[in-house]
Amino acid sequence: MEKTKILFVEQEIIPYTTEKSIMGTIGRYLPQGIQEKNNEIRTFMPRFGCINERRNQLHEVIRLSGMNIIINDMDHPLLIKVASIQPARMQVYFIDNEDYFQRKFVFNDKNDNFFKDNDERIIFYSRGVLETVKKLGWAPDIIHCHGWISSMIPMYVKTAFKVNPLFTDSKVIFSIYDDDFDGNFNKNFADKIKLEGIKEKDLKYYNNSNYVNMIKSAIDFSDALIIGSEKINPEIKKYLSKINKPILDFQPIETNEYIDTYHNFYDKVLDKELVV
Repeated sequence: MEKTKILFVEQEIIPYTTEKSIMGTIGRYLPQGIQEKNNEIRTFMPRFGCINERRNQLHEVIRLSGMNIIINDMDHPLLIKVASIQPARMQVYFIDNEDYFQRKFVFNDKNDNFFKDNDERIIFYSRGVLETVKKLGWAPDIIHCHGWISSMIPMYVKTAFKVNPLFTDSKVIFSIYDDDFDGNFNKNFADKIKLEGIKEKDLKYYNNSNYVNMIKSAIDFSDALIIGSEKINPEIKKYLSKINKPILDFQPIETNEYIDTYHNFYDKVLDKELVV
């Protein structure tokens, strides 16, 4: 039997992120656990500037790098780097760009101000992941997105990238965490997103983009949802109560039992069974 292919699009993965968060812990151990259940995986995260390349032994993958991603009529070179987590026998692909990710801070500057180009960074990351998967020629059965920086992936997969045979049958699962941020994206965010296959109605939440609207868009375009944190934004929680989609409630991660639960959820989503 052919292995199920699962693409993990992460915001945080221990040990590459310094803080030990629930998102970083899941980013580290869930892909390993799923791989050990005889599935095929690919794992991506941004190459934030706080990641020490020498210590973590990152190196560029020349055959995957070199593409330009156009945002707001500007070319932005895509660099793909890779590192291995040896105990897990797992590779992590890093999306990198000198302008967007080679800075000391992650989402806020030294004065804790939200970076003005976070809108373009999230576009670049989302499209960078999907374009790299295309180059790999690897068709994921499930795309599991974690954190708000991956929240545009569901929309892209279900619109602009759906015509590509690699993504036509992919099921998208979005995990919702307690990762709110203050502030709004730029007013012309929706214009920067546009690609062939994306209609105006697909961009309704991006005309006034803040955390809540980004997550609502991810919910609308996903096939199923997972509550990744014990507490999530109350407006998002209320929105989920009106959604008729498979939803997996919060699973404690103190033991590895959540890996079995997630794995069973993947199977049910692929079988199109309703999960409550």
